[in-house]
Amino acid sequence: MNAQSQAPDRSAGAGHPIDLGLVGKVVLVTGGTRGVGAGIARVLADLGAVPVICGRSRVTGLDAEFVSCDVRDADAVDAMVAGIVGTHGRLDGVVNNAGGSPFALAADASPRFASKIVELNLLAPLTVARAAHAAMRHQDGGGAIVNVSSVSGHRPSPGTSAYGAAKAGLDNAITSLAIEWAPQVRINSVVCGSVLTERAHLHFGDDAGVAAVGATIPMGRLAMPEDVGNAVAFLLSPLAGYITGSTLTVHGGGEKPAFLAAATAGNPI
Repeated sequence: MNAQSQAPDRSAGAGHPIDLGLVGKVVLVTGGTRGVGAGIARVLADLGAVPVICGRSRVTGLDAEFVSCDVRDADAVDAMVAGIVGTHGRLDGVVNNAGGSPFALAADASPRFASKIVELNLLAPLTVARAAHAAMRHQDGGGAIVNVSSVSGHRPSPGTSAYGAAKAGLDNAITSLAIEWAPQVRINSVVCGSVLTERAHLHFGDDAGVAAVGATIPMGRLAMPEDVGNAVAFLLSPLAGYITGSTLTVHGGGEKPAFLAAATAGNPI
C-alpha cells in the first residue's frame, strides 16, 4: 500500500511545475470533493488552474472554491455554471467526474435502481456538458470538456451492468458532440481502470486484496487519482488543442487475460 500511495511526479526539475498552459484557467470539477475528483482538482491546482469543485457536500481539505449542486438537476446545473461565469468572467474547462455505482446483480436490482445509475453516469454529464457549452461557445478561446469514464464501458461489467452501459453511452456521445461543438468546444473522455481511493476497500477488500488486484495489472499497481488527473490536465490543455471526440485510456495496460493464468505452457507473463 505504501508504494500505491506515492503520487506521480509532475515536476520539470528543481521543483518547478510543468507548464501545460493552464495557469489561471477556470475549471469545474464535478464530484471533486473526494476520490478521483479530488485528485484531479489537486493536479489542476498544482498546474496553476483555478479549480471549482462541486458536490452535494464538501468533504475534502482541498483549498478550492466549492459549489453545492446536484448534477442531475438541470436547473441547478444552469445556475451553477451561471454563477461560475458571473464570479470569474468565464469557464475554460469542465471535468465530468461525478458518478459511480454500488455492486448489484441485474436480476436483483430494481428498474428504478438501473435508471438512477444511468441518470447519474450518462444523463447528468450530458446536462453539465450542455450548460458548459452554452457558456463556452461565445467566449474567446472556447473551452474543453473531459468526461471521466471507465473500462466498465468497454468490457463486461458484472454487478454494475447499468454503470457499464452508461459509460459506454457517454463515450459514444462525445463522438457526436465533438462534431456538433467544434471548433469552439472540445470534448473527450478519460477511460479509467481501477483507481486507489479512500473507497477502494469497498471493491477490493483489505490491503492484501488491493495488492492482489494490483498484481493483475501490467503496471503492477492500481492508478492513483493523480494519474487520472494528469491525463485530464493534458486533455484540457492547449497541447491537446487538436484532440476532440477521443478517448484516452488510463488503465496501466489493462487486465492480464485470464487464459495466461490458466494455461500450463509456462508463459512467463
